[in-house]
Amino acid sequence: MTGLRICLIASSRFPVAEPFVGGLEAHTHALTRALIARGHSVTLFAAAGSDPLLGAHALATEPFEPSEGARRDVGAPPLQWMQEHHAYLGLCLALADSGADRFDVIHNNSLHHLPVAMSSAIPVPMLTTLHTPPTPWLESAVQYAAAGSRFVAVSAFTAQQWRRSVRSAVVPNGVDTARWAAGPGGGPAIWFGRLVPEKAPHLAIHAARLASIPLDLAGPVLDRSYFDAEVAPHLGPSIRYLGHLGTEALRRRVGGASVTVVTPAWDEPYGLVAAESMSTGTPVAALARGGLTEVVSAESGRLCESQDPAELAEAMRAASRLSRRRTRAHAVARCSIEAMVVAYEQRYAELAGLRHAA
Repeated sequence: MTGLRICLIASSRFPVAEPFVGGLEAHTHALTRALIARGHSVTLFAAAGSDPLLGAHALATEPFEPSEGARRDVGAPPLQWMQEHHAYLGLCLALADSGADRFDVIHNNSLHHLPVAMSSAIPVPMLTTLHTPPTPWLESAVQYAAAGSRFVAVSAFTAQQWRRSVRSAVVPNGVDTARWAAGPGGGPAIWFGRLVPEKAPHLAIHAARLASIPLDLAGPVLDRSYFDAEVAPHLGPSIRYLGHLGTEALRRRVGGASVTVVTPAWDEPYGLVAAESMSTGTPVAALARGGLTEVVSAESGRLCESQDPAELAEAMRAASRLSRRRTRAHAVARCSIEAMVVAYEQRYAELAGLRHAA
């Protein structure tokens, strides 16, 4: 298709750069690279410090020091909230002023409410990806969305969660299966992601001990008190923390693992960790939460209906015996970034066509 001028709005919270803080940043980076490679002109608005190779424009979260009177307001929102609010407000006002001359379509890949709430004031059609369950701010913003706005969800489960507020098509997230190449397996189990309570790495630790399988953990420590209480006391020769790794180092560790353990304590909207693991051929033992049930198949992993470490330990043993070749084949067929980008291109073209027909 003819290259489009795409405005891609990312989160202002964390940079779209390695090592990625979370799946949203990894997803945005991969999407931007793929769109550019397919001949589109992409202007990415993201947090400061994002990958310069993407030509990202920083969302200006300007420092703000409230006055003495404002500090006395007990109902004032946190400073970070205000900075992010004004960053998106500034971007939306700029798009309302000159966006029509610069872009054919806007892809709102952020978690912020303002792009949706202000879309009717912006003369460029907007597609918003729903990466999370409904949040009060974003759910309330939907009622102000432009009539021509479109929404997609990252899984059928997430689309169902949003059904009360908005109709959304399903475009599953994808991974670069060439970059997440096949690995030899056979090593310790691995858990990777943000080390926070809602990702529950402590469950993986308990299950690994019951299964008598060594476990490596990798990812950023975003909740130090949780890490110190639930993870650090268990570290030793058989339970290791590898740190926050870049993609290539992480791919080698995941590809060398016997099984990846995925332990969300919430309903996972998609489950990018599982897709990345399966792309390397490493099967998955996961809790059956949210979109993970759509990502992990019987040939690529085992799902647990409870958070019982004993059930998860058995799932680890069973998953580690699955065929690595079939696991990767499942990821290539069902979780590729190519399928995701083609689906987005179709929706971009529809929106751009509607605009030019108006």
